[in-house]
Amino acid sequence: MALSDHLQIVPADAQASFLPPQQQQATQARNEEDDGPTLEEAIDRAEALGEQIDALNEILARPLKDILADREKSEEAALAWDRFGAMWMLSQRAMRRVALDLAAQLGVSEEEVVARAMANANAVLNGADEVDLGGSIAPAQLQHIARHRNFLRAQFRTG
Repeated sequence: MALSDHLQIVPADAQASFLPPQQQQATQARNEEDDGPTLEEAIDRAEALGEQIDALNEILARPLKDILADREKSEEAALAWDRFGAMWMLSQRAMRRVALDLAAQLGVSEEEVVARAMANANAVLNGADEVDLGGSIAPAQLQHIARHRNFLRAQFRTG
C-alpha cells in the first residue's frame, strides 16, 4: 500500500466508514448504475429459491436410513469407478510396455511408437477408424468413445 501526501478527514461518526477516494468513487458509480433487481427479476429469484427449498425439504423429509442408503450406494459406485480407473491405468501401462518392447525388437524408436499411437487415437476420434480389431472392441465401446469425442480430442492433441 502506497503512502499518499493527501490528507483525508473522516467524520467522527460511529456509523461512518472510510473508503480510499478511488474506491469511494467506484462505489458511488456502482450505486448510481445499479438500482437493484427489477420486480420481475426479484420474483423469479424468489421462485427459484422456493423450488430449491422445496427440493431440500423433500430430501430432509425422508427417513435418515434412506438418505444414508443413497449415500452408501453413491460410495459403492464411486469405489467401482475408482477400481475401473485403476484397472484401466494398469492395462494401459502393460500395453505400452508391450508396444515399446516389440518396437525395440523391430528397431522402432519410442517417439515413433508414440506418434503412431497418437495418429491412431486421432483416427478413432475423427471416425476414420471404426475397426473392431478382430472383435476385441465392442460396438458399445466405440459408441462410448463417440459420446465423449470432444473431451477426448482435447486429451490427444499433439504439439
